[in-house]
Amino acid sequence: MLSGLRGSLGGLVNAKYYAAKATQSLVFSSTELAVIETGTSVPFQLRYCPALAKKPQKDETTKASEDKTKKPDPFDNPDEALLIAEIPTENPTHLLVLNKYPVIPEHFILATKQNKKQTALLEPDDLEATYACLKGWEAGVDGARSRRLFAFFNSGDHSGASQPHRHVQFLPKEGMVEGLEDGKWEMLINMIEEEASSRSAGHTDLISHPGLPFVHYGQRLDSSTDADAAELYKIYSRLYSAAEGAVHHYIKSNPGALGLHPTDDGSNPISYNLAMTTSFMAICPRRREGAVLHRSDGSEIGFVALNGTVLAGTLMVKGEEEWETLKKDKPRFDEVLGAIGIPTDAIDSQMEQNKL
Repeated sequence: MLSGLRGSLGGLVNAKYYAAKATQSLVFSSTELAVIETGTSVPFQLRYCPALAKKPQKDETTKASEDKTKKPDPFDNPDEALLIAEIPTENPTHLLVLNKYPVIPEHFILATKQNKKQTALLEPDDLEATYACLKGWEAGVDGARSRRLFAFFNSGDHSGASQPHRHVQFLPKEGMVEGLEDGKWEMLINMIEEEASSRSAGHTDLISHPGLPFVHYGQRLDSSTDADAAELYKIYSRLYSAAEGAVHHYIKSNPGALGLHPTDDGSNPISYNLAMTTSFMAICPRRREGAVLHRSDGSEIGFVALNGTVLAGTLMVKGEEEWETLKKDKPRFDEVLGAIGIPTDAIDSQMEQNKL
């Protein structure tokens, strides 16, 4: 998929990123960074980006009511200053383009050339291209250094998705750990992968982390060989089926708490985040995009939104009070994580009832 590129993927992204930054074709926003823990001692990155406060924020009701087709499509004839490559080089199906507003250096995106739905199922060539980028990145910059890449996909109104044109995003781990002490934080997807003995409720062939308050499923990839499109799609389909099943279980036991999305246009009935590395794929079904933080008197501090980077173990806030609150209050952070996904205890109890 990446054969024919003029140089390594890492080298191309690096060169394009710094050239675009120099000409102000992209806008990098710096963040303050802290590591916080859940009540079960799972570490998460918390980033504070005051620049986000300058942009108008919309709640879920407003976003759901908007006609997303009226928004400009950044992947339709993208800015040449941001375009990295078209892949494959012959009869390309996908674009590689820089994120115009990164908070992590070299944040880039894989988008379909044809405007396909973000809310429809990924196709085998989407997964093949994603995996090719992950493998290509680990080859290093012109073979000089080893690197690690995190891929994530947001789908549905509750997932943190911002564009209706299908795209997968990539964050270099090296950029995520910049400024952190060694050993203080690890990508959550890697921690889930390490939980080999923790099988998911109702899915003994899938892996989950027992310390997380939201339902998620993962499966290992064979990183010793290049996974082909058919195998990747088989794993993705298995994970998606488990995620959709968890949503249906939750709706059945909590009538009126969550609705399915319309499917008349080919969209999926659920919101979810998907994440990938070269060795693992994970999924998290969603019921909310985020949660509102409140003060002790009940007044509102602000809304904390999460997207697929939750599976990397990182989130970002735009307000100083949100930043200070989450740094100091573990129970409040656990509430946010518990609010965005399907509660694990809801699925565990449903599975127990099914055994009776």
